Amino acid sequence: MATDTPDTALKSPPATALQPVPSLKPTENPAPVTPWHELAAGVASLIQAAKAPNTLRAYRADWQHFSAWCGAREVPALPAAPETIAFYLADLAGQGRKPATLRRKLTALGRAHEAQGFSSPASMRQAIVSETLKGIQRTTGVAQTQKEAVLTRDLKKVLAELPDDLSGWRDQTLLLVGFAGGLRRSELCALDVEDVTQSADGLVLTLDRSKTDQEGAGTTIGIPYGSTTATCPVRTYQSWLEKSAIRTGPVFRGIDRFGRLQDKRLHPASVARILKRAVERAGFDETLFAGHSLRAGFVTQAYLNDASEFDIMRQTRHKSLTTMRRYIRDYTLFRKNAAAKLGL
Repeated sequence: MATDTPDTALKSPPATALQPVPSLKPTENPAPVTPWHELAAGVASLIQAAKAPNTLRAYRADWQHFSAWCGAREVPALPAAPETIAFYLADLAGQGRKPATLRRKLTALGRAHEAQGFSSPASMRQAIVSETLKGIQRTTGVAQTQKEAVLTRDLKKVLAELPDDLSGWRDQTLLLVGFAGGLRRSELCALDVEDVTQSADGLVLTLDRSKTDQEGAGTTIGIPYGSTTATCPVRTYQSWLEKSAIRTGPVFRGIDRFGRLQDKRLHPASVARILKRAVERAGFDETLFAGHSLRAGFVTQAYLNDASEFDIMRQTRHKSLTTMRRYIRDYTLFRKNAAAKLGL
């Protein structure tokens, strides 16, 4: 028995529903086609821009050193055999190179091969390479020599010995802002007046680019007022702008031997020189300190004063908890020691 079907299901759709497809006409002024070689050059430049300039320089230096090493032994550098990489590591280790340096060189050699379309002979997937590096690490150890961290008590002594002149005022500001902000040397030197906003609670710093923010997305951190005028980073910053008459551009600039302020911003290497000079004036051994001592000091002092690891990382912008913890120096061995809670 047939089933009745609604009339509407058998009817054709109305004529108005069947519209002719419009003809697709080529545009009168088509966009010009970029030549392939120009596109390739553009991609290459973007790939290069993905790496920080310092990283690229280190990669180039590592490759040049490896090429010269291979040339002296008449073995191919590109493509290199995994055995060549292993011999290279062993030779460098015998010269006292640290495992961290060897790992960086492996990365550089791997990138160089991949850029030319070869698989990396420096990969940890190559058994002879990974086992050689492990053997080097077991033989030489993986601990790296760390410079001293500048703690609050040390910084107070250093600030008290700075000269009362333009150079001393700049150095005081640089040390306090660098310490309170947990800043890297490059971030300190890149700081412009336009990057700093003064609020009722302190300074708000906008950092446009850093080691962990190579895309330049930017981030902001706060530096609060200190408890005393002599060590307050906010009041010191305000005083520096007044005394130096800086209104725009770099906050920290060079000062010539006649005490005249320059227009050019400080180079990151200058931070280490300024700190070393300041700690030596205060009676410390300057060889024990480096530009990184301010940032390490912030992490260590904040941890000693019971700041949470989350709050410390928010200020320093560390992405890895493991990396941040490396900054906590040996001062915490007894101040944060669980053995002290055993009731002995």
